[in-house]
Amino acid sequence: MFRARFRASTTFVLATLGLDALGTGLIAPIVPGLVQHLSRLAPGAAAPWVGAMIAAYAGMQFLLAPLLAEMSDRFGRRPVILLSVCGLGIDNLLMVFAPNLWWLFLGRLVAGATSANVAAATAYLADVSTPEQRSRRFGLVGATFGAGFVIGPALGGLLGAHGLRLPFLAAAALGFLNFVFGLLVLPESLPPEKRRPIRWARANPFTLLRQLLRDRTLTRLAVAWSCSWIGLGAVQSSLVLFTRARFGWGGELNGLLLAGVGLSQAVVEGLLLQPAIRRLGEKRVAIAGYGLGAAGFAVLSISFAGWMMAPAVALMALGGLATPSVRAMTSGQRDEKHQGEMQGVLAAVEGFTAIFAPLLTAALFDAAGSHGFPGAPFALAALCAVAAGLLLRGMR
Repeated sequence: MFRARFRASTTFVLATLGLDALGTGLIAPIVPGLVQHLSRLAPGAAAPWVGAMIAAYAGMQFLLAPLLAEMSDRFGRRPVILLSVCGLGIDNLLMVFAPNLWWLFLGRLVAGATSANVAAATAYLADVSTPEQRSRRFGLVGATFGAGFVIGPALGGLLGAHGLRLPFLAAAALGFLNFVFGLLVLPESLPPEKRRPIRWARANPFTLLRQLLRDRTLTRLAVAWSCSWIGLGAVQSSLVLFTRARFGWGGELNGLLLAGVGLSQAVVEGLLLQPAIRRLGEKRVAIAGYGLGAAGFAVLSISFAGWMMAPAVALMALGGLATPSVRAMTSGQRDEKHQGEMQGVLAAVEGFTAIFAPLLTAALFDAAGSHGFPGAPFALAALCAVAAGLLLRGMR
């Protein structure tokens, strides 16, 4: 009965997270063009605005993810998730009519705030899963994100060719449809007797990060989690530039490459994660994932021919085994009353890393590329993955 009751709701939560990724991917291809259209700036002058919007989106996620996690521990997961989904739909609809650059910037702030629902959504999955099921379902989260990042940019580019604001309209429609779906199928997963009052100190991401230092295990998990997102920042900021500089690849080949990255990640986390955890356990799978990911980034950093992208992407995809394993390990550090808090910790760390990682790796690409080593951002990602694996290996 429990399993039947929550089967549709689990689908909804995964769909919500997938639509977050899909919505981000939908608008990614058209934001630079829309910025130029609204500002009438040249591409070089518009680039800082695009970078600022990426940082603003990540910054709002960092600031508000712990608050939404606390609210979900106090009021339940359902209202927080549904309000966030509805808010994101409204924001995308408003972006269809954005009259100037500042309106667009404000919209990215609101989108970042509403997309911070990942903490409440993953806490919901933790509520309705046994400890043995959590790693598999967190793996489905990664697979869903991967699928969203494959489909989103392709669909966004196609729609954007017919109108720069059309992807926003599509993202809004998907958001509202998901909101209605949630109203129908999403029961509350956190009963009143397991809720707890909001503690504003826990809703402050900076306080939350400071508190991590008091728990050695959580600190190790959080740093390992951050290392994962440094690797993603390197891919986001530098992969297309790297292949263009090294191999002369254009938009078509780079689009296929990015689709391959997302698709391979979805396959690994959707099909391979659970058998690996059953055989090796979450900690060993996480360590192995970081090792394989480090190897993939290392191959990428020294690639001198296009064919080397295939083994690099395959190894990087296998590295995706680490992130759901770390999420499940973090979830296991606290009881049911604190699942929102634990997912809020990861969301805060993720948001904080997502602010500086693309800026850092892009600057490294520029600096090292001028000295003949454009693969430097991926070498840094490999070192971070090795460090994450060593941190986890030292855990009890």
